[in-house]
Amino acid sequence: MEMRKRTIFISGGSSGIGFALAKKLIGMGNKVIICGRSADKLSAAQESAPGIHAIRCDISKKADIESLNESIVQKFPEVDMLINNAGIQRQIDFLKGPEDLLSGEDEIQVNLRAHVYLSAYMIPILAKRMESAIVNVSSGLGFIPMARYPIYSATKAAIHSFTMSLRSQLSATNIKVFEVIPPIVYDTCLKGKPQPPAENGITAEEMADIIVSGIEDNKYEITAGQTKKWMEMPKEEADRTFQTINKKIN
Repeated sequence: MEMRKRTIFISGGSSGIGFALAKKLIGMGNKVIICGRSADKLSAAQESAPGIHAIRCDISKKADIESLNESIVQKFPEVDMLINNAGIQRQIDFLKGPEDLLSGEDEIQVNLRAHVYLSAYMIPILAKRMESAIVNVSSGLGFIPMARYPIYSATKAAIHSFTMSLRSQLSATNIKVFEVIPPIVYDTCLKGKPQPPAENGITAEEMADIIVSGIEDNKYEITAGQTKKWMEMPKEEADRTFQTINKKIN
């Protein structure tokens, strides 16, 4: 799939993988629109990468998604790629009852519901283009969950399932549906601040290169690092890996 001279919308594009993608895609001659909740982060992104178009939006709110869709229809009707990238990751201990669950942001709203709604709103727009795409960012933890992050892992598994269904529904259209399955990307802000380098991790810039190359090659499931191995593991080996990675943190 050609990745130049496109108009691309990226949710959660002011930091991490989304921002690395935005910078790379602008450098390739694309028009890039990002959204985020923080006006300061959006302004910083625009200063760091001139040419980025920014829309302030809280995608956890349905009204904001509706307003975002209206802005895109009015200002960027030629948009031909949606990258559902926004996500948060929270440590939740269910032994505390609902305490952790209710004390912070709703991962289900941000990591899953928002992607579903953005796709639903933008598919009619994408269907008008000669060639278009939806790119959903899931995670290796959608295949082998980490018990410390139960909701994050579950939402990423749901994104994988949603992407498969969406790809099947849209198979007769001009909309291609890709899934990006990153390993640990340690300079993202999933937990609210950039994370230090980690074993088996890569940088957001490295992940952005892999994503663009994968889309260009029409690779509908784009893996990196250990995630390719995790996806292809037989159940017995996946179960052993689950026990191993969770034994380290519990």
